[in-house]
Amino acid sequence: MLQQQLTTLLAQTDIALTEKQQQQLVQYVELLNKWNKAYNLTSVRLPEEMMVKHIMDSLVVAPHLPGHHYIDVGTGPGLPGIVLAIALPDTQFVLLDSLGKRVRFLMHVKHELGLDNVTPVQSRVEEYQPSVKLDGVLSRAFASLQDMVDWCSHLIDHSGKFIALKGVFPSEELESLPKGVKFEQKIALEVPKLDAQRHLIILSKD
Repeated sequence: MLQQQLTTLLAQTDIALTEKQQQQLVQYVELLNKWNKAYNLTSVRLPEEMMVKHIMDSLVVAPHLPGHHYIDVGTGPGLPGIVLAIALPDTQFVLLDSLGKRVRFLMHVKHELGLDNVTPVQSRVEEYQPSVKLDGVLSRAFASLQDMVDWCSHLIDHSGKFIALKGVFPSEELESLPKGVKFEQKIALEVPKLDAQRHLIILSKD
């Protein structure tokens, strides 16, 4: 049933996934649903809703990541990082979260799905030092762009990007960006079956 739902949703996008990638996404939802009952990883309770609000909501970002090394800060149960790692097997993702139960879940998902391009890390963002040069910092967890830039500035250099997954276009937040950070691009995202605005906001260092 989830496989059929995913196939229908994908048909409404330009995203092409192999049968294996689709199976991995379905398996991820099944694992998330199973662990969620014990560990409360997401407020979304139904697997069919997870497919739209978590999987598709993350998946639509994949075509906009041209680099090879990203970090997902405040990844929670792996959103958007696990989904993007499945969609982009040649891209490396560090999945950062400070809560042990979430990182244990991510390690389990990595193992069960055979995701060699995922590195779960338990750490506070301000204490984490990347071991490779990162192309971008991803997050759908931060309350504001200001917070994202403040907490994550040490993770990238001037060639890297801050990539924020937001709902409505955050015009007020963009007006109060800290010095040394510039707005580069906004991308309106279409998420099938989701009746809400979604934007990708891309920032860089001056």
